Parts: sequence; C-alpha cells; structure tokens
Amino acid sequence: MLRVTGVRLAESISKHPLNLREASAALLPPLPLYRRILRAHRHLPFEMRSLGDDYVKAEFRRHKETTNKVHIIGFLSQWKVYLDQLPSGPEAQSFRGKPLDPTVLEKARAMSAEQLGQLYEVMHVTKDVWKPVSPEQGGSQNTPDELEKSS
Repeated sequence: MLRVTGVRLAESISKHPLNLREASAALLPPLPLYRRILRAHRHLPFEMRSLGDDYVKAEFRRHKETTNKVHIIGFLSQWKVYLDQLPSGPEAQSFRGKPLDPTVLEKARAMSAEQLGQLYEVMHVTKDVWKPVSPEQGGSQNTPDELEKSS
C-alpha cells in the first residue's frame, strides 16, 4: 500500500517541471512556515536569534485566531518573504541585517497609530540589543554575558 502511494506521489510531482520562482513564491501553511523560520534563526548570531525567535513567536501567537483570509494571506506571504531573505549556512553567522527598504517608510504614512507604535518599539529594542563593535574598539562581538552585564 505504501509503495503504491509513493509511486502515485512521484508521478504527480514529475508531470510538472520545477519552477524555482513559483516554488519560492508559494505560500506555506502557518505551522511549517513557523518551524522553518525558527530553524533558519538557528544559524544567526545569538543576539539576532533571540530577538528574532521572540518576535516570531509573539507575532504568530497574536495572529493565531485571525479569520480574515486577506489578512492571513498577507501575513503568511510577508513571513515567507522574510524567510527567503534570511541567509543560510556559514554566511548566516556573519549576517548583520540589511538596511530598511525606503518604500517601507513611504508605506508608513498609511500605517495605523498602533502599527507605527510597534515599528517604533522594534527600532528601540533592536538598538538596545544589537550594538555593533567597530574594528577600532577591538573588533570583537558582544557576547550574551557582556550584554547582561551592561544591562
């Protein structure tokens, strides 16, 4: 029985050529997407991982009971875009983020007061947690112990 199911599955997959652009743009169900994001965070530096994990968990909890299909699709698609932009493998350890897209700031004019407040809070939390060290100051990264001592 298992073999027949496996053969049918293989037949259904092989009939369509693989298009990486479409596969990347495909939405993932919430739980697999959540798990993939947390797995991708494993390769990030400690500070970025802890901040990212807490934020992802809170956002998915906050949207757990959402019933509006438009909001669900927007939520899942934006998190999929985020997942696709995360580095993987060895280069993830040296990842330091990327500049905010200027179009996001243009969209800020259309944001609600609550959304602007959340963006402001994220900005301040990231400034407090992530303090890059310049090469002139020794070039070493802040360890979790150093961050706790400075708090």
